[in-house]
Amino acid sequence: MTAGAPGAPEVVVVGGGAAGLSLAHRLVETGAARVTVVEPPDGPVRPAERTWCYWDEGHDDLGAAVTAAWPLLRVHGRDGTALTVDPAPATYRMVRSSAFERLVHARVEQAPGGRVLRATADTVRDVPGGAEVRCTAPGGRALTLRARYVFDSRPLPALPAARTQLLQHFRGWFVRTDRERFDPGVADLMDFRVPQPRHGLAFGYVLPLAADRALVEYTEFSRAPLTTEAYEAALGHYARDVLRLGGFEVESAEQGVIPMTDGRFARRTGRSVFRIGTAGGATRPATGYTFAAVQRHSRAVAAALRDGRDAVPPPHGRRALAMDAVLLRALDTGRVDGPDFFTGLFRRTPAHRLLRFLDGATSLREEWGIGLRTPVGPMLRTALEVPFLPRRTHPLPGTGVSHR
Repeated sequence: MTAGAPGAPEVVVVGGGAAGLSLAHRLVETGAARVTVVEPPDGPVRPAERTWCYWDEGHDDLGAAVTAAWPLLRVHGRDGTALTVDPAPATYRMVRSSAFERLVHARVEQAPGGRVLRATADTVRDVPGGAEVRCTAPGGRALTLRARYVFDSRPLPALPAARTQLLQHFRGWFVRTDRERFDPGVADLMDFRVPQPRHGLAFGYVLPLAADRALVEYTEFSRAPLTTEAYEAALGHYARDVLRLGGFEVESAEQGVIPMTDGRFARRTGRSVFRIGTAGGATRPATGYTFAAVQRHSRAVAAALRDGRDAVPPPHGRRALAMDAVLLRALDTGRVDGPDFFTGLFRRTPAHRLLRFLDGATSLREEWGIGLRTPVGPMLRTALEVPFLPRRTHPLPGTGVSHR
């Protein structure tokens, strides 16, 4: 079947972020549907430029949107010890949202029946024979779109009740140094040479774009985000006192919050309405990584619709979510030391296997072997406790959500 073939169902994808565009891309690529993408017009409701990172073995077709890639990864322990690992055949890749939008918009609009509509989606609901999206176009004109299926990636007004909820929150600087300070072949995935919060963990994150340019971030896994002033202070300390960058200029900045929760996300909100992306539970609870899971989930959804199935698979398996619930609780209670936990995993586990584990793509046997390399006593105690913990609602900070 070619993209947008006459027999393909009509699909509306609400939201032009990573999840919405990734699904639209896979639907037109496979010919699974004729696609309309509804995304906000230019203005205050349109998200700012974002950075998404993931690891890939070179099998995807997103190369035109990849800004940079790194064949080696490095982790710094709190004591300054550096561990460099080679995740071959995978590489760590950066995609900037503007480049991704250009790539996917072109592919959608070139496909028969494909279009990108700039409008604000107001309501999404089931109707006989499918679903409808009521929108407001620029200038205030009302639009109603009807389709066989609607996939909604808009952020939720509140997160589902959870036993444990942390936030991955961060601020990053795109810096240019006055001398060559970076190795463009190595990404610093976690640098724990920063002060640690009472609950959770904190680390630096460095993605070199050239010998004198990089994205330098300060990230926390903790219960609440910081003020912009606090992020700036933490970034200044990391860049000047830890990385010792010397003279540098901040060319731009980005900031975001990613929920890390064991809440149960509803993937289907009607006969013909589905949630995708973070709103549909695609964010990996224990790491905050979303982009790679979104790619896998988009392929699975496209395959289901192509084959005439409307049972959309979950973005993560039950076993992965159960393990994440245990790790979240262990981090939040302080039973495991976050920096020691993650540096230990990288030190004791082959890099490629560990990255697949962090993406939820390992076998039960592999996960058992990785589990034996963690603090077994505290993790076992937490695993026995988690099923009996109540689920409670947690406030969702109104700082916007970004995705890795």
